This record gives sequence, structure tokens and C-alpha cells, in this order.
Amino acid sequence: MENSEGRVVDLYIPRKCSATGRLITAKDHASVQINIGDVDANGRLLPTFTTYALSGFVRTNAEADDSINRLATEDKLLKSVWSAQQ
Repeated sequence: MENSEGRVVDLYIPRKCSATGRLITAKDHASVQINIGDVDANGRLLPTFTTYALSGFVRTNAEADDSINRLATEDKLLKSVWSAQQ
């Protein structure tokens, strides 16, 4: 919700799981948010990063590693790590 000045005034802004699109609730204590930093050609860290949020459901089913690999491959952060099985 925004006030008349255009500022966000909600105390809690829910997140969505990057892998499944499910809403991550406030009581999901198994969820994580991972920031992967961008690097330049020399391997130096840039001030930008890519954020992935994973719900406890994904982590409980042991799909977190595969989900991170899939999302990073789709965002062109990884090459030839994840491929869809046919």
C-alpha cells in the first residue's frame, strides 16, 4: 500500500518463490533469499546482483540446488549446467 506521497507504508511485503511462484508466508521459516553478485571480465564484484527467493517447500523436497541452477541458467549466469530432461 502506498500513501499520498507514493511511499510504501506496509510493514510486511510478501515475497514469491523464484522457482515455483508460490507466495512465501511470514511463517515460512525454512525459506531463504540468495543474492548472487555480478562480476566484470576481471572477476571483480560489481555493485549489482541477482536475487532468488526459495520457499521452504522447495528446500524440503531437496529441489533447491536444481532450482538455483535452472534459474541461473535462464538468466545466463551459468552455461551448460542445467538442461530440461525430455
